[in-house]
Amino acid sequence: MARKLHVAVVGAGAFGGWAALSSLRRGARVTLVDAWGPGNSRASSGGETRIVRGTYGPSQPYTRMTARAMQLWSEHEKQWGRQLLHRTGVLWMATAGDDQFERASLPLLREAGISYEELSAGEMARRWQQINFEGVRWGIYEPDSGFLKARVACQAVVEGFVREGGEYRQAAVVPQVSETSYRGGLNLSDGTQLLADKYVFACGPWLGRLFPEAIGNLIRVTKQDVFFFGPPAGDGRFSEAKLPVWADHRDRFLYGTPAHDGRGFKIADDTRGREFDPTSGERNVSAESLKTVSEYLGFRFPGMKDAPLVETRVCQYENTPDNHFIIDRHPVAEKVWIVGGGSGHGFKHGPVVGEMVAGWVMEEKNADPLFRLSRFEQNKLQGMSS
Repeated sequence: MARKLHVAVVGAGAFGGWAALSSLRRGARVTLVDAWGPGNSRASSGGETRIVRGTYGPSQPYTRMTARAMQLWSEHEKQWGRQLLHRTGVLWMATAGDDQFERASLPLLREAGISYEELSAGEMARRWQQINFEGVRWGIYEPDSGFLKARVACQAVVEGFVREGGEYRQAAVVPQVSETSYRGGLNLSDGTQLLADKYVFACGPWLGRLFPEAIGNLIRVTKQDVFFFGPPAGDGRFSEAKLPVWADHRDRFLYGTPAHDGRGFKIADDTRGREFDPTSGERNVSAESLKTVSEYLGFRFPGMKDAPLVETRVCQYENTPDNHFIIDRHPVAEKVWIVGGGSGHGFKHGPVVGEMVAGWVMEEKNADPLFRLSRFEQNKLQGMSS
């Protein structure tokens, strides 16, 4: 029998878990390694929920990727017998003024086959009376979109991977003096060495530490505060049965999910926070962030004014300069692939990224130019010549 290609994947988050599972299904022998486990509190893929939406603005592949991802999420829900995607709908509010982002999203939604309704402020106010639509001009409603159970989904992917024959090991990769050394094997925190034919590093905010030359500061890790407020007793207007996921594209982009599973009404500010150490940073929300979201909550959702704060969470984004993902071979170590830069919007795309990575790695193909590291060198050259 022909020897199977051995792929080692570092990181069991949204990108790494799906890359491992997809590679396994393509016939590889796969070892998946994670320092703290899938969906852990330090991971960018941890926490309770992540939004699934197709509204993405102009000239991008993510609307089409969202359509494929939702198909894959639904297929795996049936296969694994557990709900991960909650189709509450997603409401995108366009405020008076510059609405080109929303306008440019409509043709891409149509092309991708993602259902949507274009609603006036009056139509939205009649449908969702618990929202104050002051300053909102119109909106996009995606009835089949919603949110994913993030931590639970990461664990489900790894559990499925192991059931299908993959090997999972909980250990950290020890950084090497030279990042090209990874092509010769991975030294793990338990004192062992992992040898494989191909290495996929999908370890989010830690990529810069493992690859100071290839990545370095290309991925900027920022602290993002998330808040959960308690709805009034017996008031179901702010639950997932009555309210969609929402996004308010104002001067500051705020978003949230309806109350679900007893965790309260989630709200967060998408504005990039200060730089953050995902390993040792203490995950305490700031008083300034709390003040901002509390004032907004009382304005946009009057029935939640003065609602008590019942839970907080600090997660992180790992932002690239252009907010596009990084999926590419290492510039020198040809056996090594780098996958990351989710930039606050990557989770939903996990199944699609997994498909792409497995195909490119196992078939010795080049990554899509949009995701290659070389684009940053091109940007540098353009900046120097301008």
